[in-house]
Amino acid sequence: MDDMDKARIKILVVDDELGLCAGIQEALQREGYAVDAANDAATALEWASERLYNLILTDVKMPGMNGLELFREARQKCRDTMFILMTAHGTVENAVTAMKEGAYDYLSKPLDMQRLRALVLKALELQAVVSENNELRLRLKKHSAPSLLVGDSEAIRRVIQLADEVAGSDVTILIEGESGTGKEIVARSIHLKSPRAEKPFISVNCAALPEQLLEAELFGHVRGAFTGATADKPGRFQLADGGTLFLDEIGDLSAKGQGDLLRVLEDGTFRMVGGTRMIRVNVRVVAATNKKLHEAVVAGDFREDLLYRLQIVPIPLPPLRERAGDIPLLIESFLEHFAGKHKRRRKKMSAEALQICQRYPWPGNVRQLRNMVERLVIIGKSPVIDVEELPDFLRAHERNADAFSIRPGMSLAEVEKILIRQTLTHVTNNREEAAKMLGVSRRTLQYKLKEYGLLPAPPSKGQGQETGE
Repeated sequence: MDDMDKARIKILVVDDELGLCAGIQEALQREGYAVDAANDAATALEWASERLYNLILTDVKMPGMNGLELFREARQKCRDTMFILMTAHGTVENAVTAMKEGAYDYLSKPLDMQRLRALVLKALELQAVVSENNELRLRLKKHSAPSLLVGDSEAIRRVIQLADEVAGSDVTILIEGESGTGKEIVARSIHLKSPRAEKPFISVNCAALPEQLLEAELFGHVRGAFTGATADKPGRFQLADGGTLFLDEIGDLSAKGQGDLLRVLEDGTFRMVGGTRMIRVNVRVVAATNKKLHEAVVAGDFREDLLYRLQIVPIPLPPLRERAGDIPLLIESFLEHFAGKHKRRRKKMSAEALQICQRYPWPGNVRQLRNMVERLVIIGKSPVIDVEELPDFLRAHERNADAFSIRPGMSLAEVEKILIRQTLTHVTNNREEAAKMLGVSRRTLQYKLKEYGLLPAPPSKGQGQETGE
């Protein structure tokens, strides 16, 4: 999202409290978004019919048409728009209903502005990947893979195959991968291909919730459970009943949160905070992490019994640098998608520009690539994107990759190590091809990689994953 042009993101804030409405508008404008503000639902519905908003943030309780009615009416006119509802005392039930009908999330009043900004960013990031335009919706209904999973590499084919195989079951899944590899997209893909597809998909970012709020967020609370609990509020497990609960950044759960989660995974029951009645739900849990949880177990930061409960089926997502051969297909898919989304002419990328993209290591993974392509679609003047239009970071990396510095006094081993690393990073990550270029056998190259510490770390004991090459 850092690479996205926020000035082109259009948000509509709807609230009959004039001061609060203006305050939210100002806070989001400071983030760089283009923000309109309406003080009644009828005006908001009129504007939503005339212009396309990425996100509508609406209060639930308003005179005349309320927020739930606005959501339902606007949803018919603009299927791509994300909705976040703001709830006060007595309106949580309406917000829960909206979430079950497709709203992204809700926020309780009084608003926590930091959480509001984080939730807005999360909703927009998700929209950028699975924007529900007609073409993508049709593909999803045909159970085709979401755009982040485009590719012919063995690694991504393995992910797609595994997701297809587990979709029909209720088995707990742990998706492992670096930030930006598309973990939530894989989780949604599994949900859409499952018998639960018509039921809610509820997402929780464990890293974004303080420990004192996590239990109430997951399991809900009863009225009077703590100061400010003026009404019963269902938790995410109840919202996801019959559907899928996605627990993102599971590695950031506190020790207490880990214990609470383990208990509900074992028997499917829990108590609301402050409640006495046991509640049973039918929820399929998909978790995700960008941390090495086996190492966290060894360090005493993560419960081993919870890890085994979560990773009944582990799905490792490869970083983009390990599937560079998929980059041309990904770029083609993103060019087509964003040209339609932003009503721009179709563009292509030159062969030389594609090669530069393939040689870059993409630390932000597919999300970084997607955001770059979107920016090029929006600002590009020519139908062909050439090297000159690529961002500075790509061209600078290419200049540095063309040569490396050898200082007098360096050992031959140091020079050899740099040459091997540069060849695998900037020319080809296929070890057989690299060995031919370097004039050695594949076995010799493998020995050198081990000798110089250039091999990826093997999976932790018990992980049961192939290292791959």
